[in-house]
Amino acid sequence: MQPSFVASACDASCPFPLNNLPYGVFSQKDTSRSVCVAIGDRPLVTAKTAGTIFSEATLNAFLALGKPAWLEVRVALQDALSAAPKRQNMQAELMPLQSDVTMHLPAKIGDYTDFYSSLNHARNVGTMFRGPENALPPNWLHMPIGYHGRASSVVVSGTPVTRPCGQLRPNPEAPPVFAPCRLLDFELEMATLIGGPENELGKRIPMNEAGDRIFGFSLMNDWSARDIQKWEYVPLGPFGAKSFATTISPWIIPLEALEPFKQEPQAQDPEVLPYLRGESSMRGHCTYNIDLTVKLQSVAGELPSTVCRSNFKNLYWTVAQQITHHAVTGCNMQPGDLIASGTISGEDASAFGSMLELSWKGTKEIALENCDSPTTRKFLQDGDTVVMEGHAVGNGFTIGFGDCSGNILPASKE
Repeated sequence: MQPSFVASACDASCPFPLNNLPYGVFSQKDTSRSVCVAIGDRPLVTAKTAGTIFSEATLNAFLALGKPAWLEVRVALQDALSAAPKRQNMQAELMPLQSDVTMHLPAKIGDYTDFYSSLNHARNVGTMFRGPENALPPNWLHMPIGYHGRASSVVVSGTPVTRPCGQLRPNPEAPPVFAPCRLLDFELEMATLIGGPENELGKRIPMNEAGDRIFGFSLMNDWSARDIQKWEYVPLGPFGAKSFATTISPWIIPLEALEPFKQEPQAQDPEVLPYLRGESSMRGHCTYNIDLTVKLQSVAGELPSTVCRSNFKNLYWTVAQQITHHAVTGCNMQPGDLIASGTISGEDASAFGSMLELSWKGTKEIALENCDSPTTRKFLQDGDTVVMEGHAVGNGFTIGFGDCSGNILPASKE
């Protein structure tokens, strides 16, 4: 652990030690929004240390500066917040406890793309709907596939989620109906916030440059209306079933904070085309040992029940490959773009990252162990709260991501 004069940042279990320093945007009562970093149990705002970026209401201007500026600011912050006595004048720059401020979306999201990069998840879903012999689409092992989501409905953790309405076809022998979603689901994902100078339209981003576009990571819940999705997704893929809400955690963990947790990328067979090949030494062409947990709270006041334990290392396609393939046709990636991993599922059933998998398309009951009376779920009900957590545990320190949570409200009558 890197020691700091902020006492709360020196506990081995603290999610925001000096090793981390994630970025966010916060406000206090009657104040405007400001960029901040988390240190211990407090947000920090200081123009003295990092120039003018902390006077901004979003991270977008800082994202556009690129990796050299990100590294320079990170070094300055770590120096200013170290345990050296001469730095203790920084105490005056610390804001009230994180629990006493309001967190907002860290950036203005320009575009949002959701990938489908976990082999276990793809196989599970494909097996359910097409059988094990046709589980993977023909292209899945050759490129990271994804779809363009709706940036306007990306919300910060704690924002309630209204059950969507749409066209359903519960009876395949009858016409579709308009009704509230009956099979509401979560998807455990990680999101990457894109930064750096925008590549010119028509210019690709090679693998050896893709990592320089990765500013950092957050947790993501890609809420999904499975019955709406089933009826609408052929032939063009998800639409309304995914566009009603996507929740991200409020803190963006810098890529540098995750360096101690890098792991070799998964072996890819068949070998990918040359433009997707890279060395594990390349920034972002790896996996990370980050423990991910999903908890479900069924009634206010009850303790949440853990329903999933997965890990970031369960991704088949790396973030560098996602970015390179995203831009291979000449798509211009802009600061503030968000790309998501897709559901991160492990091999064991306890590591499945969605209710669709955990209940195996509704054929199994999921027991919630912390309820006063026996309670089960197949899909999410009104009043349920989903909480996602992420932690990477190092030698005497922890890198945390903050909660990614949302409470489900009944469908609107309008």
